[in-house]
Amino acid sequence: MIDSRRIYSISTNGDIEQAYDYSAINNQGSCIVYWMSRDQRIQDNWGLLSAQYSALQHKLPLIIICTLTPNCFDISLRQYSFMVDGLKEIQLKAHSLHIPFFLVLSNEPSIAISNFAMQYNAAAIFTDFDPLSASIFNRLKVASIVTCPVYEVDSHNIVPARFISQKVEFGAYTLRPKINRVLSEFMVDIPSPIDHPFPFLQDSPLIDFDAILSQLNVQNEIQPVQGISGGAYHAQEAFSLFVKNTLSTYHLRNDPNAKAVSGLSPWLHFGHISSQRIAYTIKDIQSEQSLSFLEELIVRKELADNYCLYADSYTDSKGFPNWAQITHSIHRHDTRDYVYTLEQFKNAETHDELWNAAQCELVYTGRMHGYMRMYWAKKILEWTHSPEEAQTIAIYLNDAYQLDGRDPNGYTGIAWSIGGVHDRAWFERPIFGKIRYMNANGCKSKFDTKQYIKHHLYRQQHSGTLF
Repeated sequence: MIDSRRIYSISTNGDIEQAYDYSAINNQGSCIVYWMSRDQRIQDNWGLLSAQYSALQHKLPLIIICTLTPNCFDISLRQYSFMVDGLKEIQLKAHSLHIPFFLVLSNEPSIAISNFAMQYNAAAIFTDFDPLSASIFNRLKVASIVTCPVYEVDSHNIVPARFISQKVEFGAYTLRPKINRVLSEFMVDIPSPIDHPFPFLQDSPLIDFDAILSQLNVQNEIQPVQGISGGAYHAQEAFSLFVKNTLSTYHLRNDPNAKAVSGLSPWLHFGHISSQRIAYTIKDIQSEQSLSFLEELIVRKELADNYCLYADSYTDSKGFPNWAQITHSIHRHDTRDYVYTLEQFKNAETHDELWNAAQCELVYTGRMHGYMRMYWAKKILEWTHSPEEAQTIAIYLNDAYQLDGRDPNGYTGIAWSIGGVHDRAWFERPIFGKIRYMNANGCKSKFDTKQYIKHHLYRQQHSGTLF
């Protein structure tokens, strides 16, 4: 049975309310549509399961549709390639369950989904919860166009974001007790979708994904990362290796040289693996390391969704707490010893080898260690004309190069580093004001910075360029 607290109905006027039943589903419809977006997987997917449950109840075919935006310059070839790895798996698995899979290229996903639903006389549309504003806009737009009901299902969070809180949380210390009170209710096994018994009578030909990639007009200079592939198979492989080889060293996670983190964020971002499945698998491992990992996976990750869902803005200073906005205003015109342009940041051309090494790690691997990402963002604040410029540059670099770019974790982490979100006021200092400060000497006390620099900056020095 699917927990109704995961499912919300989106009305034609934009209201989003918890859906306790499916009474509004059109009995005269010809199919149920699952619009796959944030959670790109077949297994462990409450959105797909909700759609299939409804299709079985109404004895209707079930269709999966996904959209890609061909002229989206916010998404790099690196990210699209990783995503397509997963879509290839999804198509084959869906077809094996007699569920057709469609992929539509459109610069207006909401229009494409609406047209698709009307063309096939959908009785209902189920889709994924996503706290980001563009995704919310598209869901609301679809609900305003189609005549069938639209349901949003939170399959990304273990405890659904809309259910657990209806406001911006001050920090982990306010969200944690709310989650812990109900966590056991949601920490359950997830059923598998079944072979769908009601066939869709039109052809759903296999998609040539290589041809699709060639049609995407994206940031092609940011090439795919070698040695890492998207999709549920590789996500599960990475998770299994983490549990077997790395979880026991998770207490060393703040040392970028220790390789003690899970590295699962790209697969989690694209929904190739379920947070709930990960947590359910390791919940009985009673160790300090596993508890710390679950804190990051559940509380910290869901805190980021909460911030992006309810903050006035997660991409500019309107989302910063009042004390941070005030301290930024006071120190706005402080003298900067160094000021760099976007191009200089992009090409790792600062005076600071540690920062340059972090940027090289980002560019070459598509990832950056979490501790270094804090240092990286705070130095951008120190070396730009204003907090607004710093946030814009950090978001651009993060979203362009990170495999998990355009993610609530990234936006929230940058807002923490630059704008004090989920943090407290610290001692006053130039430029930063009361924003928590970090410097290279502090990093040296935490880990071997020379080793980190040697490993990541070496690539730039021998290639002569980052591209």
